[in-house]
Amino acid sequence: MSDIRWRHKDLLDTAELSASEITCLLDMAERFDEINARPVKKVPTLRGKGVVLFFAEPSTRTRTSFEVAGKRLSADTYALATSGSSITKGESLRDTALTLQAMAPNIIVIRHSVSGAAAFLAERLSCSVVNAGDGRHAHPTQALLDAFTLRRHWKGDMRGKRLLIVGDIAHSRVARSNVFLWQKFGVGVRVFGPRTLLPPGIRDWPVEVHDNLDEALAGVDAVMALRLQLERQQAGLLPDLSEYARHFCIGMRHLEKAAPDAVVLHPGPINRGLEIASDLADSGRSRILDQVAAGVAVRMAVLFTLGMRGTSMQEAFEEPGQGAAGA
Repeated sequence: MSDIRWRHKDLLDTAELSASEITCLLDMAERFDEINARPVKKVPTLRGKGVVLFFAEPSTRTRTSFEVAGKRLSADTYALATSGSSITKGESLRDTALTLQAMAPNIIVIRHSVSGAAAFLAERLSCSVVNAGDGRHAHPTQALLDAFTLRRHWKGDMRGKRLLIVGDIAHSRVARSNVFLWQKFGVGVRVFGPRTLLPPGIRDWPVEVHDNLDEALAGVDAVMALRLQLERQQAGLLPDLSEYARHFCIGMRHLEKAAPDAVVLHPGPINRGLEIASDLADSGRSRILDQVAAGVAVRMAVLFTLGMRGTSMQEAFEEPGQGAAGA
């Protein structure tokens, strides 16, 4: 496992991470995945540390996996949703953050509908902040678990691979964080979606923009279907959902044009028949459930890394009496 000292107070996006730092997190997640396979899954590594889960936007997978990750690391984990907070009474994000800071947590995990909300907190709080999704901007832990899943499938050989991202690119924080991550490892990223759902300036991104699905699929090693985020869209961007499904829903027949061992991913929740066909979602070429399983190990790695800032990764995993101290 890579032995580096973590230099970041927060995790806000994959753009701020180097390839070696991402590799270190993925290597650590492999270690935690081994722990998650044991009969007793709890370890004492963050005992005495406090983790606050502040989700001002609905979530099932992300919130649950962060909560499980915190508990398995023996951290004191507290969940707060908007419906149970003073935000519903008009309290500002800044005042809510200061209230949470007064409780002296070590880490705050935030999901918010406003892009930049996580960075806003990180600039004002002394504790670590983890971005669990902010508006259209970023979702770094989702990109990390996607990388964990594909790195396993590709057996660690990522350079030169090709990933196609299909669907609602304009509103997808997942797409943005994945693009920033994969460019650091020499993975070619292609995108395909309705023109109304491509963000302005996308041709300046380090991606290939395709107008034809067959050409976009040709020879790719993985396909990521995105959730159609109707809640973030303005009226008129998609006049007809059945038309969208006809042109952008990925099924088994589409993978015939990809590489022979190509797999499909989806950040969830999936809308069957709209973004991905059931025949593909339930097939052996789907890695969707692998992504869900990877979420706990990856988020354990993130919480552990921020909770143990200043400790090298090798030192953190050494048993008492090992290493230089025990030599």
